[in-house]
Amino acid sequence: MSNLKRSYKTEFISLIVITLIFFFDRISKIKIINAQLQNNTVYINDFINLDLVWNTGIGFGILSTNTALFYNFITFLIFSVIIFLLYLILKSKFIDKILYSIVVGGALGNFYDRLVYFAVPDFIDFHFQSFHWFTFNIADIFITIGIITIIGKELIIKDEKN
Repeated sequence: MSNLKRSYKTEFISLIVITLIFFFDRISKIKIINAQLQNNTVYINDFINLDLVWNTGIGFGILSTNTALFYNFITFLIFSVIIFLLYLILKSKFIDKILYSIVVGGALGNFYDRLVYFAVPDFIDFHFQSFHWFTFNIADIFITIGIITIIGKELIIKDEKN
C-alpha cells in the first residue's frame, strides 16, 4: 500500500509541474497577445525583443504550412507524443517523471494554442545585429530544457541494470 501512495504522490508532483508550466506559458502568451493588439513590440535590450509571430509549424517554426491536412496531421502527431509522454510519466522513476512532465507542460501549452488559435504564438526574438534566431515562446523553452536534460541524463548516467 505504501508503494501505491508513493506512486500517487509522484504523479501528483508531476501534475503540479505540468500545470505550473502550462499556466506560466498561457499567462506569457496572453500578455504578449494583448501587447500586440496595442501594436507594441517590447524592447528588452540589444539582443532580445518581444514581438508576436504566429507559428503554424512545430518548434521554432519548422514545418510551417497553411495546408489544413498537413497542419492537422502535425497536430495529431503532437497529441500522440503527449499521450506517449504521459504513459512514460506513469511508468518512470521520479526524476524521469519530472523531466517528462517539463516537456509535457510545454507541449500542452503549444497544443492548446494549436487547437484554439490554429497557430502557436511565438514572441521571444533573440538576435545579434541582423542575425535572428528562431522566434520562440516559454513552452518551447521548457520543451527544449526537458529534452536536452533527458538526452544528457541518458548519455551521462548509467542505468542501474548495467
